[in-house]
Amino acid sequence: MVRQMRRLAAVLAGTLATALLSLGTAGPAWAAPNPAPAGVDITGVGLSEPLRLRADKQPAHVTAVIEQVNFLARTGMSTGPKPADLGPKYTIVVLAGETPKQTYDLYPKAVGGPRVFRPAKQPDARKTSAGWFLGRLSMSETLRTAGVPLERQFDTVSGGVGGGERVLPEDTLDPAKDLDEALGDLQHLLLLNVGVMLTITVGLAGIALLIRRRTR
Repeated sequence: MVRQMRRLAAVLAGTLATALLSLGTAGPAWAAPNPAPAGVDITGVGLSEPLRLRADKQPAHVTAVIEQVNFLARTGMSTGPKPADLGPKYTIVVLAGETPKQTYDLYPKAVGGPRVFRPAKQPDARKTSAGWFLGRLSMSETLRTAGVPLERQFDTVSGGVGGGERVLPEDTLDPAKDLDEALGDLQHLLLLNVGVMLTITVGLAGIALLIRRRTR
């Protein structure tokens, strides 16, 4: 019995070692990660030739531009703003090595906020649907920093690569003004409450006087 158990243990150990060895030798063939996008080409208004950004030379700019489109959902809106409300268009092409993979149209100055349009026809022939999406508020500044000739936009604050949010107007950051408005609102509320209480009191007094006269 003991010998049989030892033989069984030896067979299992040999099998396990063979499996681990085969995984170790075959691992690199199937576990190699996909290469990161190597660059972005940008064309559009004000650019006489494509703006070519490459990860080995401008990694921050490449990452920031890709962040403008990497959050898009699978399906978008079927219609976008009117052509007159879109503003200048900038087409970006995301590349892996020198092979175009994805393309998007960016409208950083669109009325109502930046917009992104994803064409159904993509360079890598992958299946997708055309759609319109709301873009990041940082789109204009991201493109400008990357080299696109856009005017500087002061009403956004960069929240890191590909992020951002509107800046509150200065008058909303004035604590004295907020306090005055709060006190004014409180005063109006108190006066309103006093008026209501007086109306109720006078009404009750009138009703009591009327009942007293009828009971005499």
